[in-house]
Amino acid sequence: MNKYPKVGIRPIIDGRLGGIRESLEDTTMNMAKVVAALFKQELKYPDGSPVECVIADSCIGGVKEAAACAEKFRDNNVGVSLSVTPCWCYGSETMDMDPLLPKAIWGFNGTERPGAVYLAATLAGHNQKGLPAFGIYGTDVQDLGDAVIPADVKEKLLRFAKSGLAVAIMKGKSYLAIGTVSMGIAGSIVDADFFQDYLGMRNEYVDSSEVLRRIQQNIFDQKEYEKALQWTKKYCLEGEDFNRSEKVKSREEKDKDWEFVIKMTLIIRDLMIGNDALVKIGYAEEAQGHNAIVSGFQGQRQWTDFLPNGDFPEAILNSSFDWNGIRAPYMVATENDALNGVSMLFNYLLTNTAQIFADVRTYWSPEAVERVSGWKPNNLAEAGFIHLINSGSATLDGTGRQTVNGKPVMKPFWSIDEQEAEECLKATTWYPANLDYFRGGGYSSNFLTKGEMPVTMCRLNLVKGLGPVLQIAEGWTVDLPENVHKVLDERTDRTWPTTWFVPRLNGSGAFKDVYSVMSNWGANHGAISYGHIGADLITLASMLRIPVNMHNVASSDIFRPSAWSSFGMDTEGSDYRACQVYGSLYS
Repeated sequence: MNKYPKVGIRPIIDGRLGGIRESLEDTTMNMAKVVAALFKQELKYPDGSPVECVIADSCIGGVKEAAACAEKFRDNNVGVSLSVTPCWCYGSETMDMDPLLPKAIWGFNGTERPGAVYLAATLAGHNQKGLPAFGIYGTDVQDLGDAVIPADVKEKLLRFAKSGLAVAIMKGKSYLAIGTVSMGIAGSIVDADFFQDYLGMRNEYVDSSEVLRRIQQNIFDQKEYEKALQWTKKYCLEGEDFNRSEKVKSREEKDKDWEFVIKMTLIIRDLMIGNDALVKIGYAEEAQGHNAIVSGFQGQRQWTDFLPNGDFPEAILNSSFDWNGIRAPYMVATENDALNGVSMLFNYLLTNTAQIFADVRTYWSPEAVERVSGWKPNNLAEAGFIHLINSGSATLDGTGRQTVNGKPVMKPFWSIDEQEAEECLKATTWYPANLDYFRGGGYSSNFLTKGEMPVTMCRLNLVKGLGPVLQIAEGWTVDLPENVHKVLDERTDRTWPTTWFVPRLNGSGAFKDVYSVMSNWGANHGAISYGHIGADLITLASMLRIPVNMHNVASSDIFRPSAWSSFGMDTEGSDYRACQVYGSLYS
């Protein structure tokens, strides 16, 4: 049963009976219905079902009808509130007063009735009462009753609804930390206050030994394991062992590693979301899971110094397919980097697509590339590029073997066909783990992301005294000549997946050049999503009161609550000041 939060739509009307209200009833309610139809057609939940809307039972002309609407919203799991009106109405009597619901107002741009006046008056009311709301107002004047939603209005409606639903879907879910801090990485020092205050999430923890316990005591679905083992043998190509001869494992040991990492995959998923099959074998408690929308696996080093690494479980879970067919990806952060896990989650909830987890590893200047490989970068790569690579935990969707009109893409799972899933698997080689890094063995995925995909890399960071900040870099994946890729790639680790990334530059600040992007990136990891979604991320961040400290999104595409403009004329400074004044959403 679909338990996702819904979008609540509030048709607002001039409450004066005796001629005015009556003349506007149909127009106002139809405006709400047109928006609901737009959302249902254009937006989907993570399971692929259409977004659902709840419309107030009547137009809202005063406080009694506003209260009745609020009660309906509470009873129907509404997580996002949108008010629409073609006319003047009574602002503070009809506005949405729920402090936790992301909210917006669409004031119709028409001359017959002053919808824009209501918009301005009620946004002022929201700002005065400390309830930030987004204002939506079309560029062009329309005729009263026009059922067409202009393109600029549609863009803002969809951006608001997508971001608001992301906020609502996260609320009440868990981040599951499997293990603790990995190799001193600050992002894996899980900050429970951040999750609670900013995301409305709770934190769950299990020791890594819980994974080992379940393997040793066979606390997993044996039938699914047998199915997964056969699927893995068929579709997961094992590569050459590059370890020194004295370290190479025997065939028997390697086969046992395969069995081990497949069981790890089942168990990490079960820890996240539960599995009713465990009830039948006497483990009803374990069957419940941790209600986790995102998780992280510590791995290094306490685990990987003596047991197979988590590369296979992480890569398969982060992908949109496995032995059970094509399905929604799970968000699993390498090295328990909770902040990159949240970054992946933001991207995922805005796009419904799998996410690439990677180190932001190396900036390659054109001069360095030419010196090392003899090739002078050109086209998208002419100003240099960034090597995104980490041990093989990145989603296999990141191979770029899914296509639209012959171009590489990453799709929501419901748009992927079996052939595309198989192509992603064929493009991936599973190398025996580098035993210098991973003393316990395992398998790391290796693939090369196809070039010319539009992508967005983001990263959430925590700064003492400031709180969370978000970084965003839109750009493209790029292709290098095969021999150049080989030379550069093998300077790092040839058993890991590679994405060559070029950010879009604007000639100033952090985006003056590719080096500056790398230099200003706030951590060792990044979350990479298909598509240019920076504007959506900025809107989402403003709802959560998280300032954006670095982005290359056009100013015309930035959409934040109306109140932000009251905090100064410098857009990014006003973002910081507004977030500081309003504080975290759930604190």
